[in-house]
Amino acid sequence: MLDRLPVEIVERIVAKIPDTDLIAASKVDRMWWQEVRRKAYKRWKNYATTIRDVYCEIRALGKHYVKREIDWITFEDVNDLYKRWINRLTEDQLYIMEKMLRNGMVVTPKRGKP
Repeated sequence: MLDRLPVEIVERIVAKIPDTDLIAASKVDRMWWQEVRRKAYKRWKNYATTIRDVYCEIRALGKHYVKREIDWITFEDVNDLYKRWINRLTEDQLYIMEKMLRNGMVVTPKRGKP
C-alpha cells in the first residue's frame, strides 16, 4: 500500500503528459488508468469545443466577406488558416478517441435493468 502515489500526485503527473504518451501511462495500475481515462476524455472534449469555436469564427469571417468588410485575399488567407487549424485539432481529437477505444476507455453508461 505504501508503494502507491497519492491521487493528487498522479493527477498532476497525468496533466503534464502529452497526448501521444497519455494512454501508455494507464498501464501502471487501476488508479492511473482511471485518471488517464478522465484526462483523455477531458482533452477530447476540449478539442471538440475548440473546433466548434473555430468553426464559428469561419462563419463570422464569411459574413464579413459577404458584407464586403474584408477583401477576398484576406478572406482566403484567414479561411485557409482556420481550416488547417480545424484539420489539426480533428486529427488530435481522433487520435485520443482511437487510443481510448483500443484501451477500453469508452464505455456505454449503464441504464436501469429492463
